[in-house]
Amino acid sequence: MSIKVAIVEDNTELRKLLSEVLDASEGITCVATFSSGTAFVKVAEKLDVDVILMDINMPGINGIDAIAKIKPLRPEIQFMICTIYEDDDKIFQSILAGATGYILKKTPADKIVESIHDIYNGGSPMSVQIARKVLDSYQAKSRPASALEGLSLRERELLTFLADGYRYKEIADKMFISLDTVRKHIHNIYSKLHVNSRVEALNKLYPKG
Repeated sequence: MSIKVAIVEDNTELRKLLSEVLDASEGITCVATFSSGTAFVKVAEKLDVDVILMDINMPGINGIDAIAKIKPLRPEIQFMICTIYEDDDKIFQSILAGATGYILKKTPADKIVESIHDIYNGGSPMSVQIARKVLDSYQAKSRPASALEGLSLRERELLTFLADGYRYKEIADKMFISLDTVRKHIHNIYSKLHVNSRVEALNKLYPKG
């Protein structure tokens, strides 16, 4: 039986390309495409589909809100985010809304096809970069609550890089932010943790004994 997939993507060229890739793949059929979350939501309750490839940033209803509206009505549909966004907030908003997969648009076509089979068979496919962010976040949450209280997800991610010994410039490159932004985050972290240095911050994060 072929996996029935629908694509919700506002980029016409990408939407067409994805549709062609899916139709050319064994065991998958693209049954519908939508140029906006609004257009998808209008027909979603009656749509005969197994998996939805969902963009996030679209005119009208965005992808996360579209999932939140439809998932309770169609819990059997598997939603997989396909986006350019790698930031923590978007990832966790998507998961909370009901997405069970999260891949990036730069993911190779064969990996997208593999991810569709995976999510259809009960998996939760994620791009390597996304999986690392999710893991880092859970690891951060498992550390002493008192040390992390009040820190944003972004600040926790930055602290993880500090703990791994990365320099400010390397952190800026990994987080796709400017060096000045890194310094501002560091200043805020030190202020919230009531410390004055990297060593003090890490000692508070990983208390000895």
